[in-house]
Amino acid sequence: MSNRNKLYTKSSVTSYDGTIIGYRQMGSGPGLIIMHGGISSSQYFMKLAMVLSDDFTVYIPDRRGRGLSGPFGDNYSLQRKVEDLDALLKKTDAHYLFGASSGALIILQSTLTLPDIHEIALYEPLLYVNKSKMNKFNATVQRYDKKISEGKWIAAMVDITKANENPPSVFYKLPDFLMAIIFTLILWIDAMRVKGDDVTIKDLMPTLKFGVQLVNETKGKLENFKDVPAEVLLLNGSKSSTLLKDSLDALNKVLPHVNRVELQGLDHDSAQNYGKPERVAHELKRFFQ
Repeated sequence: MSNRNKLYTKSSVTSYDGTIIGYRQMGSGPGLIIMHGGISSSQYFMKLAMVLSDDFTVYIPDRRGRGLSGPFGDNYSLQRKVEDLDALLKKTDAHYLFGASSGALIILQSTLTLPDIHEIALYEPLLYVNKSKMNKFNATVQRYDKKISEGKWIAAMVDITKANENPPSVFYKLPDFLMAIIFTLILWIDAMRVKGDDVTIKDLMPTLKFGVQLVNETKGKLENFKDVPAEVLLLNGSKSSTLLKDSLDALNKVLPHVNRVELQGLDHDSAQNYGKPERVAHELKRFFQ
């Protein structure tokens, strides 16, 4: 029977500050860790993991503040995330890593201090490399957080969706009132469907600011990544924003061992269940094997 039809198992590690980091596991073969981005959790990368599980033992941790893992805790930072990943590497003995968005940023930062990381694939990590665009993005996130603190969940979703400078579909161009109706239905359906180890979209929404915090920590530190010893695969979708492509362009110039692939027709969320994870998996298998 294919590993794609098998259920995952669960386990956890304890990070340096005592926080529990839980993860899902499936498949067999060399260890490969999948690190999700913001407003996300391990559940959104299960299709990608299933495709990879015929060739790899895949570990999909929940980052702090969601799912199987403990709270964000005090002094949340990139260094704290590196510590979480170090604990996971020590337990799993994995040497291959794939990260999306801020998850990719965590992996990239970790390569500077964790020698167990041999090869990494990064899907659209966002770095602070364009001041004007990042100022605009930070302002958008601040408005989003304010609306969430006021209980205006739907308005927050509409606002941050409308802020996309390069809309990948006509949905992003819908009138606000129609988009609000759709998001209301999405949250209601999602709350009804979520069970077991999964997390609702509403519970994940407040996590965005923590991912953006990590991005802001990279301001003025691009040159640090010229010392990354690992082999790196940079992936991006052709439909993604210039803000993200700017980050990949900058990394492509400083990383010493890098290969870049742009996937036509894909966007920022394409590695997730509702995107086109099979196409991402194809590139990962070519790179890691």
